[in-house]
Amino acid sequence: MWSGRSSFTSLVVGVFVVYVVHTCWVMYGIVYTRPCGSDGNCIQPYLARRPKLQLSVYTTTRSNLGAENNVDLVLNVEDFDVESKFERTVNVSVPKKTRNNGTLYAYIFLHHAGILPWHDGKQVHLVSPLTTYMVPKPEEVNLLTGESITQQQIEAEKKPPSALDEPVSHWRPRLTLNVMVDDFVFDGASLPADVHRYMKMIQLGKTVHYLPILFIDQLSNRVKDLMVINRSSTELPLTVSYDKISLGRLRFWIHMQDAVYSLQQFGFSERDADEVKGIFVDTNLYFLALTFFVAAFHLLFDFLAFKNDISFWKKKRSMIGMSTKAVLWRGFSTVVIFLFLLDEQTSLLVLVPAGIGAAIELWKVKKALKMSVVWRGLRPQFQFGTYSESERKTEEYDTQAMKYLSYLLYPLCIGGAVYSLLNVKYKSWYSWLINSFVNGVYAFGFLFMLPQLFVNYKMKSVAHLPWKAFTYKAFNTFIDDVFAFIITMPTSHRLACFRDDVVFLVYLYQRCVAAVATSTVWRARRGRHPQGLGTVMELRPDSEHTSGGHEGTPDIPPAAAWGLVS
Repeated sequence: MWSGRSSFTSLVVGVFVVYVVHTCWVMYGIVYTRPCGSDGNCIQPYLARRPKLQLSVYTTTRSNLGAENNVDLVLNVEDFDVESKFERTVNVSVPKKTRNNGTLYAYIFLHHAGILPWHDGKQVHLVSPLTTYMVPKPEEVNLLTGESITQQQIEAEKKPPSALDEPVSHWRPRLTLNVMVDDFVFDGASLPADVHRYMKMIQLGKTVHYLPILFIDQLSNRVKDLMVINRSSTELPLTVSYDKISLGRLRFWIHMQDAVYSLQQFGFSERDADEVKGIFVDTNLYFLALTFFVAAFHLLFDFLAFKNDISFWKKKRSMIGMSTKAVLWRGFSTVVIFLFLLDEQTSLLVLVPAGIGAAIELWKVKKALKMSVVWRGLRPQFQFGTYSESERKTEEYDTQAMKYLSYLLYPLCIGGAVYSLLNVKYKSWYSWLINSFVNGVYAFGFLFMLPQLFVNYKMKSVAHLPWKAFTYKAFNTFIDDVFAFIITMPTSHRLACFRDDVVFLVYLYQRCVAAVATSTVWRARRGRHPQGLGTVMELRPDSEHTSGGHEGTPDIPPAAAWGLVS
């Protein structure tokens, strides 16, 4: 059996290595583009001729622009320098059609200075919607006073209840533009397909040139920045920012935007896709690559920890040395977190793993309580198994630890819930209840790891714990600790990354003490053997007579395992 498990783990690690190598090769192919090696079929950059350019941004309600009629000029940058970065905020007039849940488009032209874009044969342009449709987020109010009645809520109260869940037009307040500035000579025979659709070629004499490659960064449009367009919104702010971009970064960004678009085609909403956008926005390309490798290893350790944890609990027959209260708390906390994410309309990328984790923790609760379900027709009947003497002793230690812990935990949770009710706004009483529970889980949940430490101390053994799963989780903990300093996050969340480390270090200390003590007892018993061969110790599976209930654990009294008997 051990060989089979080892082979499966080796297979998973092998597949992981192949995946990482393949991904590196694909990334190299995206970032690196082979330049033209001969003059016969080369495409030269038009920007190398240093033309005088002008940037113009127009708005219109039509997706297809045939002429210069019915368009509004919102930004005109004369003597546009492709090397110079800028950011400007302008007020955009919102047409009546857009205010009535319509759409507004932005047309961005890069053309020769002094010539209207419609009269310039060497102009390049792109179109981008400045609006998107989403179901508005419910207004949050103070549950005791009913404060914070905004214009958005007043308009919502005028609508029928069936219309409150309908998507409405939202304003995108940012428009991020890029121009590829590398004087790169493309090979016409091996033109990258991702860049090709953004290129416009012209013939100048005997040489083919490609006009400036204009790119709109859609990843910078975040859901948190969206603004609901009301009927009274005659003008809205639009921040237009520009920066140059290299060819490698341009190709990488095109692939990332295509990936986000594919997610939306598979049914992911704008809010779901926004979680993926957040990974790439304002991130250095090299740091992004480092993040990918670290996340890949994080995923591998998560899978191995999950596999070993399931295997451990699947074979678990006894709860000797295991804190039942800690198992119940983990089951409760994961369900609360899942309901909180569901109430906050979190992305499916986060919601689905949280739901799977909650289901697994509930399965552990069933194993810990020795609970079975018997169906009497359509009515389920729950049956609970009996506990041995050693298990009742463990339960006694567990109850004693929870008694001490409740003196600290319950007042903190109740005080936090009352404070949030008085000072924080919520959508409903259910939302306040779920937020109060989840705040208690996030802030004080690590305290529920302490009963297991107390049980370990009283039992004088740690062999009953799933140490393989703990080891993989430890690697992930160290990864989280490193990124807590690198990634921007609130100070409280950064401190939360380190709070579990303290408890885990105590676990390690208890394991080291148990290992040293056990080794000392074995040497002492071996010295007493008449032939100097030591005492033969029976290896038993998960049993109430073993020190930890773990397969392959020597049958040593718990006190002897910690060197407390001579």
